Amino acid sequence: MAESFDIVIFGGTGDLTLRKLIPALYRAYREDQLLPETRIIASCRSQVDIDNYLETAALALQQHLAAEEFSVAIWEEFKQYLYPLMLDIATIDEHWHALRKLMDEDIDKVRVFYLAIPPAIFGMSCQNLAEVGLITPNSRLVVEKPLGYDATSADAINTEIADYFEEKNIYRIDHYLGKETVQNLMALRFTNLIFEQLWNAKSIDHVQISISETVGLEGRAGFYNDAGALRDMVQNHLLQLLCLVAMESPNKIDAKSIQAEKIKVLGALRPMRGEDVAKNTVRGQYVAGSYFGELVPGYLEELGSPNSHTETFVALRAYIDNWRWARVPFYLRTGKRMKARCAEIVIQFKEVPHRVYDESAGPLEPNRLVIRLQPEEIIQLTMMSKNLENMDVQLKPATLNLNFSDTYTKFRSDAYKRLILDAAAANTSLFIHRDEVASAWGWIDPIIEAWQNTKAGPNLYRAGTWGPDESDGLLAQDGHSWFNSGKVKTNSDY
Repeated sequence: MAESFDIVIFGGTGDLTLRKLIPALYRAYREDQLLPETRIIASCRSQVDIDNYLETAALALQQHLAAEEFSVAIWEEFKQYLYPLMLDIATIDEHWHALRKLMDEDIDKVRVFYLAIPPAIFGMSCQNLAEVGLITPNSRLVVEKPLGYDATSADAINTEIADYFEEKNIYRIDHYLGKETVQNLMALRFTNLIFEQLWNAKSIDHVQISISETVGLEGRAGFYNDAGALRDMVQNHLLQLLCLVAMESPNKIDAKSIQAEKIKVLGALRPMRGEDVAKNTVRGQYVAGSYFGELVPGYLEELGSPNSHTETFVALRAYIDNWRWARVPFYLRTGKRMKARCAEIVIQFKEVPHRVYDESAGPLEPNRLVIRLQPEEIIQLTMMSKNLENMDVQLKPATLNLNFSDTYTKFRSDAYKRLILDAAAANTSLFIHRDEVASAWGWIDPIIEAWQNTKAGPNLYRAGTWGPDESDGLLAQDGHSWFNSGKVKTNSDY
């Protein structure tokens, strides 16, 4: 458990704070992971926000927690940790000095400054923190994605914040890395000889990493139309998952070792430029369709514009040019308004080299390992077995299933809770190093440039489907197909 700490949330009334951060901290309190001296200081822009903050936070908890999690009694205790405070990020005034007076009541306490605000004002926020004297040796800075628009802007943001915080005190958050199943991926690989011996091009045919969403713009039209799915999801979430699947074993499980191995993977990604982009990428944009029998609008209708080439769907075929992964395709896919909400990693093993059973025993399917991150957190291993319901020699796939909710009855994953507590405890192993950001953008930028230099727009797909047909065609070129196992869920991501 981390020591008591102060967390200052810039953007304390924003959607991220109310939907993710306050529920995460409530869960931490409920699970006895917040010491009594901990304070949650939420920046507000008006006196009205301050006057209504506790009511607003209570409503957010009831909306975003599971029904059985919210308790009036626990809320009455937890709200004592909340300190709404007026703060204009752009102007140093008496409210900034009031913040310093509040925090200086214990000058040695850990300070976590969480920037749940647009990246454009990260630098200004850090400058003000420094000018008011709020940065101490025990201070950490947590910054949210998207970190930049391209390699140049990301480097500019990182350079700005590096003027005020050392790299070891900067926590670039990707909430997918806080998911227990993602962390378990390293345990699965590096503590089980059975998997590590097979984790290479000799045994693995291909890898699929998919994050599909059923929602549309959700009030993010301005940001999303400038960014698109490649910047919003592939540059961070999908490439981070790819790194964890593909990296070599670190010499030990600590931040420096893990980040070094991830950077090697990003450096080994085969560059895509020009014609290679056309061969290995598919972009799409959803049009009106049906979801659960309900008509939902298309992207342009939600955007309120007659024209946009912004992609809401991306599928990529990537290669990692090293000895472990030579010639193994990694298929990455993400999209909005898709048929199901699901995030999963699929490791498809190669077929057996020789068939010993007659054709009459039925078709053989290669082994497959599925690591699902949401909506459930599950690990499944599919292997061939004799059909025990048939006296004849008939083969069928059987699945070994590890559902964390069944195995661990008290298990409830909350990535933000884990990452906030890790930041307070100075554990950077699940956060992203500056060099990772630069390497990821270095691979993504040429793809964006190639798209911008073509007159062709994104392929269209109906809302409520698995994306454009061209995405299926990308895998069909290699004799593969997407593994679509997700169950339909409508609740928001953890």
